[in-house]
Amino acid sequence: MRRPHIRSVAVAVAVTTAATGLAGTAFGTTTGTGHTAVAAGTSAASVVSAARAAAFAHSSATGVSQGDELQAEDVMIDPEGARHVRFTRAHQGMQVLGGDLVVHLTGQLEYAGVTRAAGHTVKPAAATAARLSAAEARQKAATAAKGDAGTAELVVDARDGASALAYQVRVSDSGTAEGGGSRTVVVDAVTGKVRSNTPDSDEFLSPGLLDTLRERGERLDPATGAGSQTAGLTAASASSAAGATRYPSTAHGTGKSLFVGTVPLTTTRTARTTYLLKDPTRWGTETRDAKGQELESFARGKKITTNNDVFGNGRVTSRNSAAADAQYGITKTLDFYKKTFGRKGIENNGKGAHAMVHFGNKVANAFWDSTCDCMLYGDGDGDMFKKPLVALDVTGHELTHGVVDATAKLEPTRVDAQGNQYGEPGSLNESLADVFGSNVEFFTNNASDKPDYLIGEKMGLAQKFLRRLDHPSLDRLEGTIDYWSPEAYDAEVHAGSGVSSHAYYLLAEGSGQKTIGGVRYDSPTYDGSTVKGIGRTKATAIFYRALTRYMVSTTDFHDARNATLKAAKDLYGANSTEYKTVDLAWAAVNVTSANTPAAHR
Repeated sequence: MRRPHIRSVAVAVAVTTAATGLAGTAFGTTTGTGHTAVAAGTSAASVVSAARAAAFAHSSATGVSQGDELQAEDVMIDPEGARHVRFTRAHQGMQVLGGDLVVHLTGQLEYAGVTRAAGHTVKPAAATAARLSAAEARQKAATAAKGDAGTAELVVDARDGASALAYQVRVSDSGTAEGGGSRTVVVDAVTGKVRSNTPDSDEFLSPGLLDTLRERGERLDPATGAGSQTAGLTAASASSAAGATRYPSTAHGTGKSLFVGTVPLTTTRTARTTYLLKDPTRWGTETRDAKGQELESFARGKKITTNNDVFGNGRVTSRNSAAADAQYGITKTLDFYKKTFGRKGIENNGKGAHAMVHFGNKVANAFWDSTCDCMLYGDGDGDMFKKPLVALDVTGHELTHGVVDATAKLEPTRVDAQGNQYGEPGSLNESLADVFGSNVEFFTNNASDKPDYLIGEKMGLAQKFLRRLDHPSLDRLEGTIDYWSPEAYDAEVHAGSGVSSHAYYLLAEGSGQKTIGGVRYDSPTYDGSTVKGIGRTKATAIFYRALTRYMVSTTDFHDARNATLKAAKDLYGANSTEYKTVDLAWAAVNVTSANTPAAHR
């Protein structure tokens, strides 16, 4: 589950040149649609400059106005020549929440369109002035979040149709806040009303789901894997035994995990008989031990070392078993994104990912934490959950929240007092995490965790899975829905996620009955239509391109339909079977041009 957060934005420009398809097409080559890339003679800075100028020149379309400042977060250059620049916005020096936009340019740097989060004016009325002091805002935030308030920063809150002057305050855990961790509170600077109060971490299991499981009295003790992915293990032992003369050096060790059996791990040899669970071949990706504390600083985690380059024993009796699962899952997720899309790390900045296992005392969850910028895994509560949530698709799901956070930043429309989230953008975020989380399983193809379109199938639930993409409503725990209706706008995000997850499955595999990898699927359609899938490779390419190019923080299901149609047109052409199937797949979940809500037309 994604816990939304709002953080100050630093200007960072990264050029993506190989993110248009599963083959990781290199810049300057010809794509599968016959388009040829423009020669790489344009710098990222000049693309940003052209996009910024175009945004102001086309203000009626982009919504950019006098007093706005555009801060570039990402520059994407497609093989066929198009450029896309993702911006966050400030107004008169104040960060605009919900003011993000993507400006699209041709290969000749001419304006080609915009995707914007806010469809309204994002500046407060000229006469608006703060009536609350920063100190008063900090006090309100501390009371609301039950913690210690940091600095109160004036912002413009343009989310959900608003344009309000507000204070943004990060509140750290004082030890009394339920669930622990930090929260971001936005307080109206005129009325003093708390506009939002959201945790800064992304939990896999929602508060509502945990309540449902408690009511049902489910006790989950998932079976662990006993298989082995042997590739590289023999060579690994020999490599680790060889006497390195310089340290640190790359080593090839073994993980004896809880869920995926015995697997190879690339590690760091720091001394003759000391091996660190840190992968130098994947930008220093590392897993540490939180030592039972609720740490939000990776630096405070205990480094995990062994003297024989073997981590864990396949059981919970070794603290390193969960660490082996975490490190393996994270490196496989990084490999999936890099080899599939050319994405270099979760934020596409060439930096490794971090994780901490044994987080907190009897924590029955797993998190993507934006404050730590890392994965956090609890050990289970010893009652309802008997083991850590370190399964492969959990890691793929949660790290995808990190990818979404680095791109579209999809946010729910509201969060209730218990922490449950609602709204289509949040539902789309959960869906993308499920879609790409299942793709991590297919990419890894581990015999101990066979790939499928099921999420949480290793958790030991009575219904045998948590969610599924082919027929989402078979999930009775969260009440996941198969099709769109106006009620989806305010659905709980895991329930609502079924709409776009179902559309993805139909696009990839089609409707009706089939068996894939030994798992039986039977995917229905809203109108009884038959959809013939285009294959997982192409479907995944379309959804990834749509996320990175055409989605923003407020993208809903109808916007997502448009985004995937644009992505399919880019990749395969407007007259292609792929484009037409995207349209059919969305219609099959009742998302069409005809039923687009008036506010979004």
